[in-house]
Amino acid sequence: MSLDKLFPALLECFGIILCGYFAGRANIITATQAKGLGNFVSKFALPALLFKNMVLLDLGNVIWSFVWGILIAKVSVFFIVCVLTLIVASPDSRFSKAGLFSIFATQSNDFALGYPIAEALYRKTHPEYLQYIYLVAPVSLMLLNPIGFAFCEIQKWKNQGNQQQSKLAIVGHVVFQVLKNPIVFMVVIGIIAHFALSQRIPAFMAEFVDGLADSFGGAALFYLGLSMVGQLRKLTRSTVVSLILLIKAKLLLMPLLCKDMVDLLDNSNTGSLNQSSLSNYAFLYGVFPTAPSVAIYAAHYNMELEVVTSGMVISTFLSAPIMYVSAWLLTIPWMDPEHLMNSLQSVSFDVSIVSLVTLVWTIAVMFLSKKFKRLPHMFTINLFMAQLLTCVGMILWNSVVRNDSFIGQVLAFTLLYTSLYSTYLWPGLIALSLVLMRRDEDQKVSPGILMIAGWGVPVLVTAILLVSGGKMPDTIDSAFFYGRPQIICTTVVLALSILLGGGSLVCLSRGSWASNPGEQVLERDISCGPAEEPSPEGDPESQTLFEPATSPGSISRECLICDCPPPQPMPDMIISTNMNGTAAMQTGECGTRCESTDCLLVEVEQLQQVADRQLARHVLLCLLLTVSLLANLSSCLWWLFNRVPGRLYLELQFFCAVANYGQGFLSFGLFGLDKHLILLPFKRRIYSLWYGKKREEQPQTELPEEIRMTCTQFSKYHKDQCIQDIVQKRRCGQRTMVDTFLGCELVDWLQQVGLAQDRGEAVLYGTRLQQGGVLQHIKQEYDFQDSSLYYRFTT
Repeated sequence: MSLDKLFPALLECFGIILCGYFAGRANIITATQAKGLGNFVSKFALPALLFKNMVLLDLGNVIWSFVWGILIAKVSVFFIVCVLTLIVASPDSRFSKAGLFSIFATQSNDFALGYPIAEALYRKTHPEYLQYIYLVAPVSLMLLNPIGFAFCEIQKWKNQGNQQQSKLAIVGHVVFQVLKNPIVFMVVIGIIAHFALSQRIPAFMAEFVDGLADSFGGAALFYLGLSMVGQLRKLTRSTVVSLILLIKAKLLLMPLLCKDMVDLLDNSNTGSLNQSSLSNYAFLYGVFPTAPSVAIYAAHYNMELEVVTSGMVISTFLSAPIMYVSAWLLTIPWMDPEHLMNSLQSVSFDVSIVSLVTLVWTIAVMFLSKKFKRLPHMFTINLFMAQLLTCVGMILWNSVVRNDSFIGQVLAFTLLYTSLYSTYLWPGLIALSLVLMRRDEDQKVSPGILMIAGWGVPVLVTAILLVSGGKMPDTIDSAFFYGRPQIICTTVVLALSILLGGGSLVCLSRGSWASNPGEQVLERDISCGPAEEPSPEGDPESQTLFEPATSPGSISRECLICDCPPPQPMPDMIISTNMNGTAAMQTGECGTRCESTDCLLVEVEQLQQVADRQLARHVLLCLLLTVSLLANLSSCLWWLFNRVPGRLYLELQFFCAVANYGQGFLSFGLFGLDKHLILLPFKRRIYSLWYGKKREEQPQTELPEEIRMTCTQFSKYHKDQCIQDIVQKRRCGQRTMVDTFLGCELVDWLQQVGLAQDRGEAVLYGTRLQQGGVLQHIKQEYDFQDSSLYYRFTT
């Protein structure tokens, strides 16, 4: 195994994925355009690649025990996931979940992501291993996927109600759909051509096939990044438990079964070294993440799309550190325990240094955004502090562990394991707080109780270890400093947190996250609802946002947009523009921006930004940390019941070290890039540096032709109708109404009238209108966004 090329290969693959993600995130490539790239990848490039490699495949050097081992492992995982889903799922969606979840757990991203990594590892040492990918991939495509499709067709048949279609017709339909799949079709043609053409592609078509096949790698990875945009927003109440089980099946169960099956079946005359190498390769193959084509299947049947897309994103990014750490461990000399212990200590120290920096940033963002004063961020900041102290404790432990100072070791151990046990408990406590908030019980249970539990239990457990435990001699690993009693205490803490967090997540999955009125306001940032403004309790100004104006004699000139004429009385609470669609100045409206410090609409925007509880992010954080807790629990149980070490246990130890001291990476990714504090100001700063002038000061003649044409077309043919459909009178002052609309309302309208094919194109269209001066934010602070920000048309 050649490890020196693994990191460049991972950087290449995930760098292209991130480029695709940022391109989709910035709307450089819209969702509609991404579908075209996906069709090219799945219907042209990948079939050509499979055809080429099936023709050139050398079947003489294949170790068939490896192929059979992977086949049995995939069938076993497929059967386990299918049966468990049929048992626990609700009857109304049982078959669709069984089919799609089983495909999710067994179909890997073999060609776009798996092949480059396998090539980097085995090109020099075992180049014959690369062709195994082309042998085992059709197992899912031609054997297991049709079974999953049959379950989805049965679910569709049951949902139709009439049930006139016979079961034989369903089977025929599934077989026909599989056979007309370009990938399956070209695999069959490639196998036939392999024997008919004697493993040689004719010269007249070789260049053509090579051109299509070579275009697959970069295009597929770029499309994978595009397909990830906005998928985590689809994380809903029904996806939580399913995601936990699916990710565990894909990233933990699958690699273990692949390795064990190859070990059991590979009893040929090959040497033990080659057998070990094959089983290690099987383990790495099992870690390959889920293929994006599974999301296409879910969208085709319109079933379980949220679970599949969210799980695809999570499994892709979790697979990278697992593959790197696993491959690195396989190169370490197995017989040198001291070298292994030093390597484990070095990995923990290095990860802690980087994680400490990300946690300092994340905690600073939480305090600057003032979210730490609200629930559940009040508990999340405690988790971040525990993670930070864990990193500090590991850094101190690395500096004192080799000294003979027992007091220094005890103090460093106390700080390290008190904070580490706290990081184990806080995911369960945060999940519990989400359940209490969903039931509107956050006022009944004092936050102090959960904080005492989050810090008091770790202090108590660590104190018990210090009083009753005995130091293990000749060890530098903090996990075994007090030997078996420490492992038992760690097991109890982990089991308690997993039960608490798992039970809370199950409760969340059975109810709505926004079941009370206060929660519904907080979810507006994710899905734009009707034009009804939030009215937080205790805020009299926001409660009068839609009250009708008073008589003309009592109206003062408190217009929040500079020097407007006095507003006229309005008989209705919400008044649209006149029916003839004139573009005249509306009541209380002028051409300059709002300079007031107490604009009610601006206050509502700020309230939404500060009050957003980010429930989906918190659930995702609890989900990912629960997966790491399961790995830690598996490591402890392995040590308690099997004292004979193994390479797999060693890999699990390194994974736990990265998971324990690298929690800051997850925290930074989910909470360290605050939209309103970091991303939007950074975007505005870059834009101002790039253009040098404010966009509103640019003459119309200097705008690009595309923007001028869009603005002219909209103003001439669509603006009047748009004003009539979405513009509403909203109160911006105590006595003043102004014509505004939400950004997400304009996005919806542009799609309804056909000016945009999807929300990404609609945002681009709105951005051009803003650049051309047709619309603007009420305080000209934000670019056009698909969110609950207020905009107005200029005159």
